[in-house]
Amino acid sequence: MPKTVKDAIRRGRKTVETVVEEGRRKVENVVEEGLNKVETVVEVGFNTVETVVVEGRRKVETAVSRGRRTVESRFLHGGRTMQAAVLHGREDVRIEDVPVPSAGPGELVVQVGAALTCGTDLKVFRRGYHARMIVPPALFGHEMAGTVVEAGEGVTAFQPGDRVVALNSAPCGECYYCSRGQENLCDDLLFNNGAYAEFIRVPARIVAKNTHVVPKGVPLEHAALTEPLACAVHGFEDSGPRPGDTIAVIGGGPLGLMILHVAALAGYETIALVRREGQAVAAKLLGATHVVQTRSITEAVEATRALTPNKRGVDIAIEAVGVPEAWQEAVELVRKGGTVNFFGGCAAGTHVSLDTNRLHYSDITLRATFHHTPEICRKALDLIADGRFQASAFITGHAHLYELNRVFETLMNRSTEIKTAIVP
Repeated sequence: MPKTVKDAIRRGRKTVETVVEEGRRKVENVVEEGLNKVETVVEVGFNTVETVVVEGRRKVETAVSRGRRTVESRFLHGGRTMQAAVLHGREDVRIEDVPVPSAGPGELVVQVGAALTCGTDLKVFRRGYHARMIVPPALFGHEMAGTVVEAGEGVTAFQPGDRVVALNSAPCGECYYCSRGQENLCDDLLFNNGAYAEFIRVPARIVAKNTHVVPKGVPLEHAALTEPLACAVHGFEDSGPRPGDTIAVIGGGPLGLMILHVAALAGYETIALVRREGQAVAAKLLGATHVVQTRSITEAVEATRALTPNKRGVDIAIEAVGVPEAWQEAVELVRKGGTVNFFGGCAAGTHVSLDTNRLHYSDITLRATFHHTPEICRKALDLIADGRFQASAFITGHAHLYELNRVFETLMNRSTEIKTAIVP
């Protein structure tokens, strides 16, 4: 017991101070524990939100991936459509929904990986038709490579998943011309169009005679160059080059540059005759020994002859433009006993005047090369796979299928593009 009131007061104060201090400690402990709990809840909440977001992203990515696979395999379910370019007439190409093709006996359905623009397709776009290849309304485009998604009954050389290049034609193998090894002139040459699309059906004859597996490591857009390169190889070989020959190529378009490149790879001295600066640069990069750049035919002939001994002219002149003036120019470029190859096709009904005196007394050989054969197509693909052929130099642009009309309008305006890869 406190002895005095003062003692009681002192003890009371200490008791109060103790209570207050202990109370403060308890409050501080409660607050601290509360803050810890709040921080824990918040942290757990953040982790939960992050987990939900991550899982959500994964679900979205999975859904997209599954969606792509569904799109790729939709042709199997029937009753579906795909987007494809349909030629209706002059400068009238429409991207439309058309039925997804199915493979009949001996046929393939190929998902297009890349379809390339082509000088022939540009002519068809301008004129609205091609007498031998396509009559509107019709699916459009013919240079392509892709992946097999369906193999028809009886197909054993290819299976789904194979990367292939399917050429645009195949000979019958039975007519007079086929029997003489001139399959490019086949009386029943079967053409196939429809490369500017998501999927393309490959007819049985083309599957059997002119479809090839794309070697591993070769991009599909490079493999799609097989068809035009086969034409270039055919034009070069058809000109009968001999060791030591000098070869002049008129034209800096895709095929002119391809012929030039093929000749340079074969070790020949080459002269490129072009008009535009971009063509001159490309020709030099592709192996041209000399480049003559001028719009004047007279100047071109004089400059080219000046590059040969005694100005006698080249051994072979290959015309790859397809206009009468260039055909006449080619005849003026060659030496006595030389060969001219009229490779570039002029419009139907075109007539050309040539100096018959020069042709006769100079003993000049005139040739013209059309299209390709299955054997030459195999050579062309081998040349691409070999790696020496600069495939990437010929593909100077990429565009989606819906941009096809814009691409052709650009090409019509003398664009510097060589080929554009159309990717569905």
